[in-house]
Amino acid sequence: MLVTCTSAKGGVGKTTSAVHIAAILAGDNTTLLIDGDPNHSAMKWAQRGDLPFKVVDLMSAAKHTRNFEHIVFDTPARPSRDDLEALVEGCDLLIIPTTPDILSIDATLETVDLLGALNCNCYRLLLTIIPPSRRTGEQTREALAEFPLFKQSIRQYAAYEKAALGGVLVNQVKDRNARVAWSDYQRLGKEILT
Repeated sequence: MLVTCTSAKGGVGKTTSAVHIAAILAGDNTTLLIDGDPNHSAMKWAQRGDLPFKVVDLMSAAKHTRNFEHIVFDTPARPSRDDLEALVEGCDLLIIPTTPDILSIDATLETVDLLGALNCNCYRLLLTIIPPSRRTGEQTREALAEFPLFKQSIRQYAAYEKAALGGVLVNQVKDRNARVAWSDYQRLGKEILT
């Protein structure tokens, strides 16, 4: 399976989602995470610690892809129309993380319009960085109800920042919310794999 995480806006949890989705897919299968973001956030995450899958830069990806059952691609933010068209053509599932703020939602809807023009039906929206107030997440879910949307949302926890800093998955950090944060991605993984 080739899964692509992309977003029209930075700061929406794209790399965090790519890392944790790769971890879920790596359960019983070989999984590769390709870091296509100019910031190399996934590469830096991996270099700080130990992830249960291989992370490579986009420029060296061709050498590695044939050896893996699952590939997760973390794209640069704000892909152009041409880039988006290539992403749609080259993946099984396009995941578009979005936070519950209006700027993120506006950018996501622009991407969705573009995907409609490309006749793409292989994408799903992922609500991320949902604040503790359940109401915010519910309102965003209602506003996006007409679009393909994962049932599982990813809640906002400081444990993700600790995981990125330590170069590990969220379930490996010492934080009271680490298990709950990991369970969000476990439930998301079940949706991806079914």
